[in-house]
Amino acid sequence: MRTLEILLERRWILKSRDRELYYQIKDELGTVKKFLMEKLGYQVIVNPYLVKVEKMPATPENWMGIQEFSQKIEYIFFCMILMFLEEKEAEEQFVLSELTEYVQGQYREEQIDWTIYRYRRHLIKVIKYCVSCGILNLNDGNEEGFAKDDASEVLYENTGVSRYFMKNFTQDIMGYTCPEDFEKQEWIDINEDRGIVRRQRVYRKLLMTMGMYKSPETEEDFAYVRNYRNMIRGELSELFDCELHVHRTSAFLVLGEECRMGRCFPEENTLSDIVLLVHGIISQWIQQGRIELRADEHIGLPRESFREILECCKEQYGNGFIKTYREMTTGEFCESVQDYMVELGMIIVEKEVIRICTVVGKITGCYPKEFLGNGGKDEQ
Repeated sequence: MRTLEILLERRWILKSRDRELYYQIKDELGTVKKFLMEKLGYQVIVNPYLVKVEKMPATPENWMGIQEFSQKIEYIFFCMILMFLEEKEAEEQFVLSELTEYVQGQYREEQIDWTIYRYRRHLIKVIKYCVSCGILNLNDGNEEGFAKDDASEVLYENTGVSRYFMKNFTQDIMGYTCPEDFEKQEWIDINEDRGIVRRQRVYRKLLMTMGMYKSPETEEDFAYVRNYRNMIRGELSELFDCELHVHRTSAFLVLGEECRMGRCFPEENTLSDIVLLVHGIISQWIQQGRIELRADEHIGLPRESFREILECCKEQYGNGFIKTYREMTTGEFCESVQDYMVELGMIIVEKEVIRICTVVGKITGCYPKEFLGNGGKDEQ
């Protein structure tokens, strides 16, 4: 059974939603618990409601967060729902108006007026997420009624798992003023031993980032990977299908075709395919001498040059894209692809330069010669 993959891929395994898997994971937890705690520094929560691994990154990444949320207010609404549920017992029911009154009373940044559709739309998105991940059960009615009329009622049930969503902090966090405060506290909570901290930071980077790069700040971590690569490779390959690739200035954990641990690249969408084609063009330009490779194996391109690559991709392969991307304006297309690459940590946008990370050279794509020879009009 893919115990470690499942634990790392999912936020949690709920007994109420997947009873059989809950007991299977619970029974096999002993085979991976030591690895999770010693190598990653992750705490494992097991109770009558769920099995959950408290996953924390080595450093925050652009792709992290709740993918369903796009606005700050949605995160605020979500935290308020968690606060609201703190006062509710497991299986206790409540109506939507109780929640809207609570949020309206607690929100401090602006006056919430539920007659305004924008606020209702944000709350609906958050509630739907709560239902989908198992924090709430929908017992009667639906959110779309609230979307049309702020007086519409919906009956929900608290499942009791909301209190396990947030990480438990061992210190008072009220004095924290920036994300870095939480990062520092995470390593203090684990252990003050530098060797243990470094090991856990390295394993987290390999498992939770697109790639690990050598820099003055990561010199110590990268040295650990180079010195213990065989041990790391053997240990990880025993737990799941993967290969550890260590290069001069970078290291990557490449998963097998059947291995899934959360969000992986390439994803099963057209945007992911487009990025593979962009990678192919970048590789071609390097081979042709149009792009110079720096000593640290990163590439720095003026914004105009990077945009030229994206435009070249659309012009060369555009007929093979789905209608959404085929009919985008050049500006919309470039913005969409660039944002996606930033999100996944493939490029870093600076003032006048786009830094292309080494991972771009690890996996590229192209259409078959038959497609290109047919003017981009494939029969698929």
